[in-house]
Amino acid sequence: MIVKQLWRYPVKSMLGEACASLRVDARGVEGDRLYAVRDAEGKLGSGKTSGRHRRIDGLFGFRASSVNGVPSLVFPDGRTMSASDAGIHAALSAALGQPVTLARESETPHFDSGAIHILTTASLAWLKQALPDVQADERRFRPNLLLVAEGSGPVELQWPGRTLQVGDRLKLRITDATERCRMVTLAQGELPEDLRVLREIAQGLDAQFGVYAEVLVPGAVQVGDQVRLA
Repeated sequence: MIVKQLWRYPVKSMLGEACASLRVDARGVEGDRLYAVRDAEGKLGSGKTSGRHRRIDGLFGFRASSVNGVPSLVFPDGRTMSASDAGIHAALSAALGQPVTLARESETPHFDSGAIHILTTASLAWLKQALPDVQADERRFRPNLLLVAEGSGPVELQWPGRTLQVGDRLKLRITDATERCRMVTLAQGELPEDLRVLREIAQGLDAQFGVYAEVLVPGAVQVGDQVRLA
């Protein structure tokens, strides 16, 4: 397989940035989901409500990129502010219509279930076959690594427990399938809202699409790297 695209999301549940290369340490992709929007109760802003998450609509209207390790946020109105700006909390609160803060990760990682999220072109081909007129775009699923894999089926769902060698050094162990929620249906950028995406994955794949991985050996990864499944 080959690494086709790499993504990092400096602020959890905001749009992220495509990268030519990434560094991966024991935690995961450096800078990935290192910051999160927190509501007045300290829960993480998300597209869903769960034990430690609170649904906050509008987060997909923001785009975050990493500038020297600090998120730079583009607001829906086009403004750009750094996470280090003293006015960032007030600006986010006004834009989202409720009191929030932008907080850096502390003891508990901001990840939902896994440090690294992986998706293949084979899974996207399966979705495109099932829904020919849907925009089967990897951005809906927020992977860190998109891998070119042969076929048109969810091949990675057979990988839990196996190891991926990525490039010369990086080694990942696949831990679990990724359980999908309403976030994959939401509009983002030019991608429209499409409820059929989650419905098809739920009916055809028991709501599993993509996989999570943990880091066995840290290293760098770049677009075009070879990937071997052990």
